[in-house]
Amino acid sequence: MDTSGTAHAPESGEPRLTTGALARRLGVSPTTLRSWDRRYGIGPAARTDGRHRRWTAGDVAMLETMCRLTASGVPPAEAARAAKERAFPGTRRPADAPGPEAGEPPSGDARQEGRGLARAAVRLDAGAVGEQLDAAVIRYGVVAAWQEVMVPTLHAVGRRWASSGDRYVEVEHLLSWQVSTTLRRHTRQWSAAPPAAPEGAGPVVLACVPGEQHTLPLEALNAALSHLGVPTRMFGAAVPAEALVAAVRRLGPAAVVLWAQARSTASRPLAEYVAAMEWGVTGARRHPLTMLGGPGWSGRPAQGMLRPAGLADALDTLAAAYGAAPPGAPR
Repeated sequence: MDTSGTAHAPESGEPRLTTGALARRLGVSPTTLRSWDRRYGIGPAARTDGRHRRWTAGDVAMLETMCRLTASGVPPAEAARAAKERAFPGTRRPADAPGPEAGEPPSGDARQEGRGLARAAVRLDAGAVGEQLDAAVIRYGVVAAWQEVMVPTLHAVGRRWASSGDRYVEVEHLLSWQVSTTLRRHTRQWSAAPPAAPEGAGPVVLACVPGEQHTLPLEALNAALSHLGVPTRMFGAAVPAEALVAAVRRLGPAAVVLWAQARSTASRPLAEYVAAMEWGVTGARRHPLTMLGGPGWSGRPAQGMLRPAGLADALDTLAAAYGAAPPGAPR
């Protein structure tokens, strides 16, 4: 019996990877691969018996491109389109381009809303910015609003600042503050009456590593998890290592998400220490699922840690680990 996770296509003898084997190779979770297939049509070209995923060399190349693009900050939907085009130029596979899931905006609508949001920010019209952000979350949900409206607009404003000789700093600050305010407002709304937690399940801990001040991606994840009824403990920016370790030891969390925007702040020894922490009685020891978020964690993650490609993938993986309903499922 072959336990390597590699199978052979009967008609060609070409080796094909199972989903588990490919997930280990890429350093993502099987849940992430299934999410990409469902959301963006970036699954395997064929399935054995019509059900089981088997990934060919072309599929692997496509997924490797997807991982590189998302790690560099490209939105997942755009990264998926580019990855499929690079892996299969000029062709269309049967698995390509499924219809968008409920709650995902058409890209044209999102671009138009992003332009309107940027114009309101440039005018320093805080009221209009807040209203447009609220409308995007209500219409599309946190995941799509973050990936298709908020992030592209933040990037566009940041590029304008970088190319204008330090002008528009106030625009970026106002937009960032309004995004944070919107995400926190919806977090409070959704977490007002959370459902009962599964027995023995700890919360999800969200923290920036020491020295890291960028919190918006964690705030978006916090809001999305709250919408699913997953309890969190949000610790925010620049959490000292000793405080993070103490919090993990006290809470016994189901998962710990560590955000690093820059390579200079990403501390792999700290991440490895957190991932190795254990608690519980002898014979039933537990440790947290450890997830490394942000471009600072470049390269392959260490053993036992995951690197999500974006907000949607982090949410799917954490919801599955916690036992909550995945996004879009009836609640």
